[in-house]
Amino acid sequence: MALHREREPRPASFWLLAIFFGLFLVFLYGPTLTIFVLSFQGPQGGLTFPMRGWSLHWFARLAEGLGVIDVWAALRRSLKLGLAVMGLTILVSVLAGLAFRKKLRGGDALFYLTIASLIMPSIIVSLGIGLQFRLIDTGVQRLLEALEWEWALEHFTTTMGLGTSALGAHLTWTLPFGLLIMFAVFNRFNPAYEEAARDLGATPWQAFRHVVLPLIGPSVVGVGLFGFTLSWDEIARSSQAIGDLNTLPLELQGLTTTVTTPAIYALGTLTTVVSLLAIGLTLLALAWLRRSRRLP
Repeated sequence: MALHREREPRPASFWLLAIFFGLFLVFLYGPTLTIFVLSFQGPQGGLTFPMRGWSLHWFARLAEGLGVIDVWAALRRSLKLGLAVMGLTILVSVLAGLAFRKKLRGGDALFYLTIASLIMPSIIVSLGIGLQFRLIDTGVQRLLEALEWEWALEHFTTTMGLGTSALGAHLTWTLPFGLLIMFAVFNRFNPAYEEAARDLGATPWQAFRHVVLPLIGPSVVGVGLFGFTLSWDEIARSSQAIGDLNTLPLELQGLTTTVTTPAIYALGTLTTVVSLLAIGLTLLALAWLRRSRRLP
């Protein structure tokens, strides 16, 4: 006959840690939940509690636009920039991970130079990139003057923009994370699978496509998620290197000093939903990869 064992009481340290963890969750997700709830205020609602009715009024106001700021254009710019950063982060991280499987001359120095931007203040990185592109602008202007291209000189404004300075600024933030992930993945990767494929007659590309890539696929998806979400939320590295057009986070930062209605909360809810959708799509991609690897 099985003996019934009484459950031992939890020690006091367990409850202290449980309370601390609960407070941490409230501190972490409480502000987001508060903004989400306040964004559904009624037409007479304000920026604080208590709630004055429930409606989608402020989302409708958001769709109409917020003053002189084109929120939807900023949203499209952020999406384009985030997708570009995601693609380049995946490409460079995977290629670097493959390259660093072999001993490279100067590889250690290159690695530390790459991840050094993680410890540098973001605003300093942004200022440096902005200054660099201003010097480039001066050089371009002098070149156009020397060539006497008056039409080009009249229409030239700056080389800064989403596809140049902003893209580079965001990559200084996303690439180190992608590289660290891929280095950790390839550090555990068993090259025997790839060697077996080569012994069976596979070309280097076929071995990578059919053996290596399926094995590192979940990590590649994770790198893509890091690249998009870090770019989507970035403010400091964009502030001095964005050029004439702002991304959505920069517009949101500017609106906090001019918009005094729950429409600002509706915009915050929208940006959070986009981030959650990116996470959801990532989880679906990971589930599909796991399922496809189990299929014969």
